[in-house]
This record gives sequence, C-alpha cells and structure tokens, in this order.
Amino acid sequence: MQQNKKICLTFDLEEFDLPNEFGNNLDFEKQLSISTNGVLKVLNILDKHNVECTFFCTANYAKHNVELIKKIAVTHEIASHSYFHSSFSESDYALSKKELEDIIKKPVYGFRMPRMNNVSVKYLHAAGYLYDSSINPTYLPGKYNHFNSKRHIFLKGQITEIPASVSTFLRIPLFWLSFKNLPFKLYLFLCKIELKKRNFLNIYLHPWEFTPWEHANIPFYVKKNNGSNLCNRLENFILAFKSEAQFCPLSFLLNS
Repeated sequence: MQQNKKICLTFDLEEFDLPNEFGNNLDFEKQLSISTNGVLKVLNILDKHNVECTFFCTANYAKHNVELIKKIAVTHEIASHSYFHSSFSESDYALSKKELEDIIKKPVYGFRMPRMNNVSVKYLHAAGYLYDSSINPTYLPGKYNHFNSKRHIFLKGQITEIPASVSTFLRIPLFWLSFKNLPFKLYLFLCKIELKKRNFLNIYLHPWEFTPWEHANIPFYVKKNNGSNLCNRLENFILAFKSEAQFCPLSFLLNS
C-alpha cells in the first residue's frame, strides 16, 4: 500500500522578498541569508529521515549559492522557480532552466511560477520542461480563483500538470499557510483523507519559514510558528506518514 501512495514535499527556494511586499526594505544579501539558514534546517530534517523532495529554486538564488545547490541536487530534485522571484519575462522559462542545469549538471524537468501565477505551456514545452506545478486549485481572496481547476494530475498540451494539494471537501489548501496555522491534528486529518482519495499529496512550503525573523507590517498568520515550531511540525508530519506513503520528488509522479 505504501508504494501506491506518494507524498511530495516541495520547497520554493527563493530570495526572501516577501517583507518588501509589506513596505519593508530588506536588502538582497539578507534575503538570501534568511532563505539559506532555513534551507539548512530543512535539509537536516530530510536527511535525518531519509526523505527526498523537490526544491523549486530561482536561478537568481542558485547563482548566488552554487555550492549549496550542488549539494542539494545530490539527493533531491532541483526544479525551476523562474529566474527572479519578483519579476518575470517569457525568456525566464528557458534561462532559469539553463542556469540551474549548468550548476547541477542534471536535467531540470519541473517548473513552478512564483506566487502560483499563470504559466504558458507553450513556452514551458519549448524550454524542455516535462511538468508544471503552478496550480493551486482553490480560491485565495486577493490572489487567484482556481476553485474549478482540476485536482488530479493531468496533461495540458504536452506538459503534465501536478496541482498543489487541497482538501477533499471544501478545497482547503494544504499549503504553507495551512501547514503552519491549522491545528496540527486537523491538518493531518485533511491530508490523510486527500491521500486516500488521490494516492498523492503535493505540499509546498518555503525554507524561509524555518528560521525566525521579524519584520514590520507582516500579518501574524504569515509569521506564526516560524522557526523551531515549524521544524517540529515538519518532522512530525514525516513521522505521521512515513509508514503510509513513499516520500519522493515530484518527478516520480510522471510515470505513476
């Protein structure tokens, strides 16, 4: 039964520009260091439990942390999170893929647009990607309404779409904000039902959540449980599902 069920932990590894969206002025080096401190904590947990996952990395972050990205790529899948986190042009599909592949010396198969914005499957295919994971099939006020999007893995043109997981009922997103804000037993319950329904979970988080930081004007629900509390949640999540499912990178779902 474990082999039929797959859990894909995915981490958007980016320059931590979120505080600047709320009127802060966090310099670039600090953006990088917060993400790096977080990803090191995440890697320790994943290594401890022998869990493989997918890191969607911006090329901008990767070129400033080449040795770290090489180290991550030994065990985990590296996929593209576009070139920059705060700006985008159509050339970034191909340029980010090439930059990452030049660093890790492996093919990059997957793409996730920052902030789960819309993508062009035409440009994804032209750049050589096999899958996209930019759909969060739920409704987020002020962000997007994908409430009618498919929740299962499907083909769009020549690109395999792997949506982020939502709850079986009501389409409650099972992403980073739910991971940190919902009562943990409730979150596990929703994940168990969805895993039983679809045989896979695609959970996305951010490394910057796993290290403490304080900036003004950022909503409490974004900062809640950051740092050691979230490290504990991640470890307990892995322990809760380790006997029920295989933890694997998203690319493993392409042939399932």
